[in-house]
Amino acid sequence: KPIFACRDAKFRRFLHRYVPVVNEKFWPTLWCFEARIMTIVRAVIQSVPEITYTSDILTLPDGGQVILHWEENENSIYSDSKTRPTVLLLPGLTGCSRQSYILHLVKQAKDKGYRCVVFNNRGIGGKKLLTPRSYCAANVEDLTNVINHIKGKYPDAPLIAAGISMGGMLVFNYIAKMGRDCPLLAGMTISVAFNVFESTKSLEQPLNHLLFNRTLTSSLREAIKENFQVLSEKFDLEHVLKSSTIREFDDRLTSKMFGYKDWQEYYKDATLHDKCHHIQVPLLCLNAADDPFSPLYD
Repeated sequence: KPIFACRDAKFRRFLHRYVPVVNEKFWPTLWCFEARIMTIVRAVIQSVPEITYTSDILTLPDGGQVILHWEENENSIYSDSKTRPTVLLLPGLTGCSRQSYILHLVKQAKDKGYRCVVFNNRGIGGKKLLTPRSYCAANVEDLTNVINHIKGKYPDAPLIAAGISMGGMLVFNYIAKMGRDCPLLAGMTISVAFNVFESTKSLEQPLNHLLFNRTLTSSLREAIKENFQVLSEKFDLEHVLKSSTIREFDDRLTSKMFGYKDWQEYYKDATLHDKCHHIQVPLLCLNAADDPFSPLYD
């Protein structure tokens, strides 16, 4: 059975009633019993729901842009668009609105009658960087602007946010930072790195590096190549493109981009487990104990 931790008694009762998985035993598929195998098989064997988005380009205060992809769900059981419940979805590190896991979440939320908005980070989703700044797990300025934009468009619609992996870290950090002023009704995170240092140790183990770290770092390098001209104005990209791990990439680029001394200072700021006391709205966090990206630790 899952390890279940919840501070608030009312929220605990709510979860026991409406999220039965917190009490269910998990039995892995016999031919897919190991965490890394599950992760790889999901990426290889996957269905892709058909979702039609409308695009919304949001210009940010510094001149950068992000793309929001909307599924308004006009046939929703909530017929009044002004008050239709809205779910903001945040993909993982290099993910976008077209990832299969995001499309499945959109479909499931749509089936419940919700409006969906997918937040594509800067340089993701078909729009190149306009400024020498991308995104990181600790900085929630862009997410704040996105949420303010959604609330400005639909002020009376309940809004929740759900993020996967790095997207979940942004949701968590945003809710923690906003405290009692958080405009979200609730939040949800899936497979987040509660302690980025522990996650880094796990991802730099030889097999995990070969299967996951190397692939993600390659995707990060490709994103740099696509935005080489604008980023080369401020950063030594030749050095960045030699990165072989996410940690090296973050040390050479991400930390410098967001004003940190090094990767350690950045990871300390991005880490979540020491911010739980700042959470003031219901937040459901789901992690697998054997997740190679965020293993269970003492």
